[in-house]
Amino acid sequence: MRHLLIAVVLVLMAIGPLYGAGSSSITTSQGKDVRLYNEGVRLMLDKDFNAAERKFRQALSARESFAQGHNNLAYVLRKQGPSRFDEALEHYNRAIRLDGDLAQPYMYRGVLLVQMGRPEMAGKDLETLKDLDASLANELAWVIENGREKEPERFFGVSRTLD
Repeated sequence: MRHLLIAVVLVLMAIGPLYGAGSSSITTSQGKDVRLYNEGVRLMLDKDFNAAERKFRQALSARESFAQGHNNLAYVLRKQGPSRFDEALEHYNRAIRLDGDLAQPYMYRGVLLVQMGRPEMAGKDLETLKDLDASLANELAWVIENGREKEPERFFGVSRTLD
């Protein structure tokens, strides 16, 4: 059932507008973790990465096994600069361990690895992405080839709100 829900989210992401950092809304009964997560996504879209970090940490305190929460926490940590890269990598890895079918953490872990000077390791994420999400694979391939993210930033690989 969980994989079906994730598949629905990914389909909605593919057909919805690509305007921000997350996936399209899902109808769920919102718990504290989802409410905090959604607040974090809104802050992240506003590029208030410090405040978003706090919300994602609170959401993860409510539910440690929240793969999308780890993915987005990693993203906002990465956006705060190189001093946060190691912790961001830990959270991307945790998101992947929790849900290996979630494409977004592979995308942005690959971006992070490029930023950390490890493009060969990013290539492994690219290979995985080719099976999970071709559009994200194309984005990561561009990052690996050019050694940087596209501008303006389009938030391709971060999970959106869960409503």
